[in-house]
Amino acid sequence: MSNRKHSLSAGAVVLNEEGKILLIRGPCRGWEFPGGVIEIGETISDGIIREVKEETGIDIELIKFCGIYHNLNSSVCATCWLGKSIGGELQTSSESLDVGFFSIEEAMSLITWSNFKERILKILNEEEHPFYVSF
Repeated sequence: MSNRKHSLSAGAVVLNEEGKILLIRGPCRGWEFPGGVIEIGETISDGIIREVKEETGIDIELIKFCGIYHNLNSSVCATCWLGKSIGGELQTSSESLDVGFFSIEEAMSLITWSNFKERILKILNEEEHPFYVSF
């Protein structure tokens, strides 16, 4: 038996009233949608609401659980959510060098890391819900 642990994370595509997507520019991966690791004893939904607030200053309401990405090599399960902005003010943090709301086209041109573009498109495409992607 292995001592291997799994990590559970959550990320959310957060839309404002104009339908723009909330993005952060992190110190390592560049532009991406907000999210992070769920803490022990925390529900996944509480964790993603906390992560978005910490990284962006924005309060959100979760609209829908959309699916899961499972990275087999790193043993990370990343849950994907759709949310809407309900308050707060944009602000940066130690995890976000910049934050803002962007059109889908702008977001797709800013994001360069791994499969984050794919995740956004899957989250926004209700016909694919729920999804499970392992790699």
